[in-house]
Amino acid sequence: MSDSILIVEDDQDIAELIKVHMTDLGMQVTLCDNGEDAIVQALANDFSLLILDITLPGCSGLDVCRKVREVKQAQAILMLTSRTSEIDRVVGLELGADDYMTKPFSVRELQARVHALLRRVHLLQESQLKDSSAENSSICHGQLMINQRTHEVILRKQSLELTSTEFDLLRFMAQHPNQVFSRAQLLDKVWGYQHSGYEHTVNSHINRLRNKLVVGQEELCDSSLPGIIQTVFGVGYKFSPEGVI
Repeated sequence: MSDSILIVEDDQDIAELIKVHMTDLGMQVTLCDNGEDAIVQALANDFSLLILDITLPGCSGLDVCRKVREVKQAQAILMLTSRTSEIDRVVGLELGADDYMTKPFSVRELQARVHALLRRVHLLQESQLKDSSAENSSICHGQLMINQRTHEVILRKQSLELTSTEFDLLRFMAQHPNQVFSRAQLLDKVWGYQHSGYEHTVNSHINRLRNKLVVGQEELCDSSLPGIIQTVFGVGYKFSPEGVI
């Protein structure tokens, strides 16, 4: 079964260009030129990927991303922005977009990004179908449990709602406790590509993940506790098991 992609883009020339190259890769493509219809289609269908322009008439791409994320945490979303709208890129990532590209973009880079996102979608689907034992499917650190088969994360007896990218990021870092990774290394290992200038992708997902990992921490009444995801200044980030109690 081929992958299905919803392209939300009001510039007809750009939309058709993306459609042609996605169709050439054997993908089923649906076009949409406004945010309101995009929300309806994204929630009513199981698309493998949304390619979402931020600047849309009426309901913006940021609104679409937020609405879809409220219902479908695991939906893969790639956002398109102009080179001059850095704040939109940051906001888009903070709202839960998995990745972004700036216009104008090269077709080869777009195809590489799409392949990387869909590869992760397929790995998620395979892991959910795989009949693996609990011993092999879970990563545990203190009161943090990551179930790789069901993609469930439990922290301090509470279930966390993570996007697929947030889950992959947490899982990868938890598999390598206390090891420091640069942003470039995380882009390569979690997102599956290496491109300079896309550090915001990592920064924003780290920030979102940190915000979700404070669940139940206020009950501990100890502000001196180390964070679960720590910044190593000038180097990158690491997963600290000491932060999970």
